Amino acid sequence: MGLNALTMCREQQSLKVVSAALDELKIDPEVCWSAPEAIELLAKGYYSALFLDFELSAAAQVARMARSAPARRRPVVFAMIGALTDIEATYQAGANFVLYKPLALGQMMRSLRAGHGFMQPDRRRSQRQKLETIVYLQYGIAAFPALILDVNERGLALQAPEYLPAVPEVPLRFVLPGTQNMIDGKGEIIWADDSGRAGMLFSELSAESRKALKHWLKKRSAKQGSGRTTPHQESARLQSSLLQ
Repeated sequence: MGLNALTMCREQQSLKVVSAALDELKIDPEVCWSAPEAIELLAKGYYSALFLDFELSAAAQVARMARSAPARRRPVVFAMIGALTDIEATYQAGANFVLYKPLALGQMMRSLRAGHGFMQPDRRRSQRQKLETIVYLQYGIAAFPALILDVNERGLALQAPEYLPAVPEVPLRFVLPGTQNMIDGKGEIIWADDSGRAGMLFSELSAESRKALKHWLKKRSAKQGSGRTTPHQESARLQSSLLQ
């Protein structure tokens, strides 16, 4: 499989330059317009490179999410910045390369060639995480996205772009992979570390959500039971991940 790239940008001129550079190096392009869309795409598939317009809201959050992924799923992050963008904060968010706007093809090609050797082929069809979906945690009026690593009937383990404070009750929602079932309820963050990993126990789930989750887990365990782990072993592993 070849290399691929995801670009989060709304400026047509910048998109033209990025597209021309990717085409030159035969890297498969994909474009999105917002941080929520980018986060969803990063959760569902692998990208060799990520181009982010840091003049768009929440670009830093997308970069942190990408850099928190396991090494084998981590894209090379290119940050497109304007005159007023804080360069230091851009690197702190996880950018590997900085591209100054207005973009020039020569600058783009130099950076892209420099990062080319660090890119991994598109493995979306050959390697997947155990669970690939986004949970949205409601802190006040803001919905905070995080990547679910494991889930069971009691709770979930997750990876956020930044540290999550341990609080007794956080509204949450996520869609079970491969279904249209929305799990909606509240949870308690029982541990968290500085890298953004955290464990959460469900404190409240609707009857419909609990039934859907139980059914999904049962089907998943049945499939895995024919492989290397039994449902009992899988449950024990998930519990260990939740409680760390």
